[in-house]
Amino acid sequence: MDEAVSGSSRPLDEASGAADGAPATAPAPAAAPPRLLDQIRIRCRTKHYSIRTERAYVGWARRFILANGRRHPRELGLAEVEAFLSALAVRDDVAASTQNQALSALLFLYKEVLGLEMPWVGSVTRAKRPKRLPVVLTPVEVRALLALLDGQAALMGSLLYGAGMRLMEAVRLRVKDVDFGRWEIVVRNGKGGKDRRVPLPRRLEAALQAQIERVRVLHGRDLAQGYGEVWLPHALSRKYPTAGRELGWQYVFPASGLSEDPRSGTRRRHHVDEAVLQRAVKSARVAAGIDKPATCHTLRHSFATHLLESGHDIRTVQELLGHKDVATTQIYTHVLGRGAGGVLSPLDRD
Repeated sequence: MDEAVSGSSRPLDEASGAADGAPATAPAPAAAPPRLLDQIRIRCRTKHYSIRTERAYVGWARRFILANGRRHPRELGLAEVEAFLSALAVRDDVAASTQNQALSALLFLYKEVLGLEMPWVGSVTRAKRPKRLPVVLTPVEVRALLALLDGQAALMGSLLYGAGMRLMEAVRLRVKDVDFGRWEIVVRNGKGGKDRRVPLPRRLEAALQAQIERVRVLHGRDLAQGYGEVWLPHALSRKYPTAGRELGWQYVFPASGLSEDPRSGTRRRHHVDEAVLQRAVKSARVAAGIDKPATCHTLRHSFATHLLESGHDIRTVQELLGHKDVATTQIYTHVLGRGAGGVLSPLDRD
């Protein structure tokens, strides 16, 4: 199935170009405008959205068009948007966050791509996300889980817990951002596009240095084979043409093989797939006999909770986690020992 409609009201699978029956020798027509889904990609890249957001928005736009008989979004409005969102909730039973992501994608389509005025936007109600307490492991459970991880997965898991990093922040870590002299790691372009500094656990010094040495050897091998240039953000490759081949810009946790860049088509070594660590953590959780639904993000939750339990102030924890609002960090106060676990039940009193 062709994936996009053009800027006009053509159906989703209609190809651009000369009409059927045109002679083979006919001159090439004027360049057609990008098809609709390509326009979404272009706009996402113009606004420096991540590749994940771009793919999500393209996917939701495609589903919306197909759900409405391949009609162009210009012909659709509030009724169709609400019907689509209602079907997601009622028929597909998606989470509120998924429904809100679909709404954000459609609003982006109408406002940013099609440039349409939407007087009905205020009538669209976002799904209310439920308030959930984070899953937190005890220090004993964390040690048991990490002990069952091996090699690179063990080092990555230890960084999630020891530095409070998000999963993607760990897999995207560059060699230049590990500072052994200051005992800190610089997290670049975290959630919300913010940089921050997190502690480098001293217990991981030897393992991190050994990992960087492996990266040095692998990078040298790639250079010898004509590769070795890593992806750089925000056109830095044009400003600093040789930076992508320097060791400092290489990923601390590189992929085992070369792959093709989905945007430029360049063949290079990217970072390791995050699913590798996700599967390893799940297997370790089961092997350790931990019944809590712990994931990679649970290690970050445990980092924050254990810091608060040890007496660190909430503002410090907020900065280490990279939270914009301290109210986000306050959710961890609900799982401290001073909460339900710190109250003596009436049943236990004499």
